[in-house]
Amino acid sequence: MPELPEVETIARGLSSRVTGDVIESVWLGSKPEPLKSPAAEIVGTLESRRIAAVRRVGKHIVFDLELAPLAGRTLLSDRPSKRPGGSASRKKTAGEGARPTPTNTQSSTQWIVHLGMTGSMVVCPPDSQVAKHTHLVAKLASGRELRFVDPRRFGRLSVAHGFEAGGSEPLEVKLDHFVNLFHGRKTPIKSALLNQKLLRGVGNIYADESLFRAGIRPRRRAASLTRDDLRRLYPAVQEVLREAIALGGSSVSDYVDADGEEGFFQLQHRVYGREGEPCLVCETPIKRVVIAGRSSHYCPKCQR
Repeated sequence: MPELPEVETIARGLSSRVTGDVIESVWLGSKPEPLKSPAAEIVGTLESRRIAAVRRVGKHIVFDLELAPLAGRTLLSDRPSKRPGGSASRKKTAGEGARPTPTNTQSSTQWIVHLGMTGSMVVCPPDSQVAKHTHLVAKLASGRELRFVDPRRFGRLSVAHGFEAGGSEPLEVKLDHFVNLFHGRKTPIKSALLNQKLLRGVGNIYADESLFRAGIRPRRRAASLTRDDLRRLYPAVQEVLREAIALGGSSVSDYVDADGEEGFFQLQHRVYGREGEPCLVCETPIKRVVIAGRSSHYCPKCQR
């Protein structure tokens, strides 16, 4: 599943490419799983909206939308009737006659995309081949298309007014608050790092890498960590995330950025995915354990 660095990379790429563009029309596929908001609400919120900004919030890509002029708007009934799976008719029926009335709070209107495990957002010319598992096509006034593709359908599309996400941003949280988030908790520190209600955006890869740099075993109870331990973990988390963002994230499965390019941080992994391989510091074989159903990798000598 794309984590903070991957989502940040994609959001930055989309921001540079589609900010200021206008969504003229929206096609949605027939699969219900990707839709967290009703189809008609998604269509009504996105169409004739200008993309004011694209940013990351936790593991979500957030498109800030503002009302655009109606010129050039394409009605649902004017769209091609066939896209992948030939399923446009279901969404056309859902959207007709159900368009929400625009309000005066357009600056607080957002399109929220969660990539799930295999989701991707791509900007491409309209004549490019449409991937089999495309669930949304947004036609832009610039003539390009913005497409959401997700083979396993764990990604989610929704719209919101004043979107808020729980947890603290790990690249913005202050040291004292970070220490207080985890100090005294009875869960393993690895599980606590993955708790999006505490710290949003950190996932399996970057929790493992951060704990290695801090010299902390993932199974240790957070309550057993001293404040000095947590003060070591704080910069480790931020350093790992910043390095990963600089390298475009980790491509260990299906992840690609907004240009379809893979990231390179997987070449810098020190423990994640290296079970049985020698530690890059002490040459002790890396171990793998399962914590709360998630694989965790660590060096039994360097981490205590």
